[in-house]
Amino acid sequence: MMLQALLNKTKGDRWIWLIIILLSLISVMAVYSATGTLAYKKGEAVEKLLLTKHLIFVLLGIGMIYIAHLLDYRYYAGISKVLMIVTIPLLFYTLIFGTNLNDASRWVKIPVIGLTFQTSDLAKLALITFLARMLTKKQENIKDVKESFIPIMGSVCVVFVLIALANLSTALMLFGVSILLLIIGRISIKQIAIVCAGGFILLMFVFFLGPRRKTYMSRINSFMHPEMQHSDKTFQADQAKIALATGGVFGKGPGNSTQRNFLPHPYSDFIFAIIIEEWGTVGGIVIMILYLVLLYRCIKIVTRAPKAFGALLAAGLSFSLTIQAFANMAVAVGLGPVTGVPLPLVSMGGTSMIFTSVAFGIILSVSRDVEENAKLTSKEEKTNNKIIVGEILAMA
Repeated sequence: MMLQALLNKTKGDRWIWLIIILLSLISVMAVYSATGTLAYKKGEAVEKLLLTKHLIFVLLGIGMIYIAHLLDYRYYAGISKVLMIVTIPLLFYTLIFGTNLNDASRWVKIPVIGLTFQTSDLAKLALITFLARMLTKKQENIKDVKESFIPIMGSVCVVFVLIALANLSTALMLFGVSILLLIIGRISIKQIAIVCAGGFILLMFVFFLGPRRKTYMSRINSFMHPEMQHSDKTFQADQAKIALATGGVFGKGPGNSTQRNFLPHPYSDFIFAIIIEEWGTVGGIVIMILYLVLLYRCIKIVTRAPKAFGALLAAGLSFSLTIQAFANMAVAVGLGPVTGVPLPLVSMGGTSMIFTSVAFGIILSVSRDVEENAKLTSKEEKTNNKIIVGEILAMA
């Protein structure tokens, strides 16, 4: 009875809910296999490591999706202001005092519980919701440089630079999503061209003068020059290619990966390579199809959303999730330089799973509003039809 009551309260696009459940199940199975070596090194059983961390966060993430989708998406307009006020100082704090992992200060430790989270995850959610709000609010004078362009682009540039100094790949993806939102939000092409030029200048500044310039240049050089293959600088990419090559069409079978013993972070950044090794090319294609279907369903929500804020919100979050997913998969199959971007809702990661889940919940909140609006419209049409029929009968 409780489950039935819960299902009755679950609203929004059913296809998106199905994709969430499927990706969560795939995540549990893939992480269970990929963490075998990690558990062995720590002297713990895989089951214990999985059940006490990843599985809990997966369930918590689904819970967050459910809660977020019940909240009217219009409330996120007000929440976005608070998030931006919190995010910018937090990004500054991360750069100066953040926990340094893998030669980058991207993480902040949460007091008491001791967990760390990437502030860029919060920044992505904050900037997208804030941009959707600002673009909606400024529609009447959207072409005005002083009233609209400067305030909107100021927030984008500040967040971009603060993230890029520690995490260039995430910053570039967020900047790309922001440009897409500007196009949808009717910012003029001339202004967008200025934004792109400014973004390129900022990118060059971070790439050549930033604190991680050596890391960025090394990764680009390793990707661009095949003669550097099989060196310590391309170890991750080499091991991922071995996983892809040995996986074949149908894979070695769940739990039979060998590259998880050699590949750094097989449970997060390179989980797609492990999935292909165990489930083959077929498994990889299934994952790609799920994200493409997700994008398609989100575009349908955008086109049917009655309010501009809902459409921009769903568009920004769906673009962010799918671009991140395909960036992760591109790196795993050797189509891009190595980055630290996880596969949304699949890779192991506590707080990143939570922020991803909130994004899914907001999309479903917009979808729920679309459904309710469609029902009201249908009822009004039926009522009008009854009135018309009644009038005709009365005249007869």
